[in-house]
Amino acid sequence: MSLTAEDKTWIAEQLRDYTNWITGYLREDRDRITDYLREDRSRITEEIRTVETSLLTEFHKWAAPSEARQRTHAAALRAIDLEMEALSERVTRLEGK
Repeated sequence: MSLTAEDKTWIAEQLRDYTNWITGYLREDRDRITDYLREDRSRITEEIRTVETSLLTEFHKWAAPSEARQRTHAAALRAIDLEMEALSERVTRLEGK
């Protein structure tokens, strides 16, 4: 059994229609997936920003008192150094007499 020209034309049209349908369906899927990935990327970016902000906030909460303590300790050490220097001078003068 051989196909007529009309049969071949009909089959070609059916294949073309089916190919167009599949192509359209795949484009719709691609567009849906692309939209989903854009939304997902936006959501992830926003979550990263939130985490970064939280981390920076907590770091600053920790660092501010830590810096204040460091300055207090540095001032106390300077005061002790001055006192030691004054005592050292007194001892030197006493030993010199």
